[in-house]
Amino acid sequence: MIKTAYTYLKSHIYSSRHWEGHKLVLSLFTIINCQLSIINLTACSPEPPLHLYDPKEVIIDYPIIDLNLQVYWDYETAFGIDYDWQTEWYYGWDEEDKRIWGELGYAEPTVFSLRRYFTGDTPDAPHTGVIASTVEGNHTRDKYDYGFWDILVWNQISTLDGVQSLIFDEQSSLDSVTAYTNPSMIMSRYHAPKYTRAFYAPEPLFAAYEEDMEVNRNLDGFVFDPVENVWTKTLNMMLRPITYIYLTQVILHNNHGRIISIDGSSNLSGMARTTTLNNGRAGDDAVTVNYGVRLKKNHPLVPYKTRNEEVSDTVELVDIIGGRLMTFGIPGHQANSISRADEVKDVNQHYMDLDMQFNNGIDSTFVFNVTDQVRRRYKGGVITVELDVDTIPIPSRRGGSGFDAVVLEPDTVTHVIEM
Repeated sequence: MIKTAYTYLKSHIYSSRHWEGHKLVLSLFTIINCQLSIINLTACSPEPPLHLYDPKEVIIDYPIIDLNLQVYWDYETAFGIDYDWQTEWYYGWDEEDKRIWGELGYAEPTVFSLRRYFTGDTPDAPHTGVIASTVEGNHTRDKYDYGFWDILVWNQISTLDGVQSLIFDEQSSLDSVTAYTNPSMIMSRYHAPKYTRAFYAPEPLFAAYEEDMEVNRNLDGFVFDPVENVWTKTLNMMLRPITYIYLTQVILHNNHGRIISIDGSSNLSGMARTTTLNNGRAGDDAVTVNYGVRLKKNHPLVPYKTRNEEVSDTVELVDIIGGRLMTFGIPGHQANSISRADEVKDVNQHYMDLDMQFNNGIDSTFVFNVTDQVRRRYKGGVITVELDVDTIPIPSRRGGSGFDAVVLEPDTVTHVIEM
């Protein structure tokens, strides 16, 4: 009779889905187990021993991959040549750039947000609850009940000034987490049909999502750890960037002191307002993203990859405006799943604008159509505009507080529009 009760309770515990059900029979199970030990001291114990409540431990390793821009920007041209961004990038990235904006490329994060969703015996089921935790480093070990689990990991944000632009929405739906930023105080003056203000650029964001990880009673995929006396399973999750780096540069040929300064701010239009962490899909809303830029004068026009080599006296010296933009990418696209530029179905135009001041004290807004470049570099890359200042008339206006917009379209003449 006691043995029958033991068998029944043992079966009941291993068939229960919820911990609360386990607690109801825990005391009785313990008493009967003790009685069995007294009655039959020579009974064989299972190897490894069974436990009253026996959740299994899962070890999660999530290495960051493709942080090197040369690897991550693995585009190919029509001729099958790898995209070498360093030959296109002339602005460079000196110590002052690092001080203001940090490293040029991605930096490996060290602290992560972990979200676990238990769906019981049903894979692909909606999420009804979440277990939230924070992990330092890229390794964590937790207990998992029998059944199916969905697991989401993303990095916590660290900034130079301690101010974070990224906001995470976990409340609208437990089935996905959305990241977004808010509008800035900068007006979106050009090609902004819906939002009148430019949005803050997001910080570098990495994520990985594992669906339907099964912890079954046969312990498939588990190994026994005799030191810890537990069954363990290792889950390798690879996080990839879901915010994309664009390096923008405006090369001013033949400036000769006509453009003397900039306001330090630039905008890129037609980029996504949000992204979904679970699949890396950019939201459908298109916004203008604001970011910082610097003007470097008398800069040698040599590629970034040869920057440490001796510069010839024949190298052209130019004034160059450069910056580093982080964005959620092209609206409606899952950039990490795209392998060719012709797979991009972009309906948005992309304009880059910035304010420059001429030596007569007049400020002008320059607007450049960079749509083709953004579409070719759908997950980040170098965007270059070359401007012969000899072809730009020095703007003038008759009073008022307006500004002149210098609009440059590909393969067309330059238009100076008084606004």
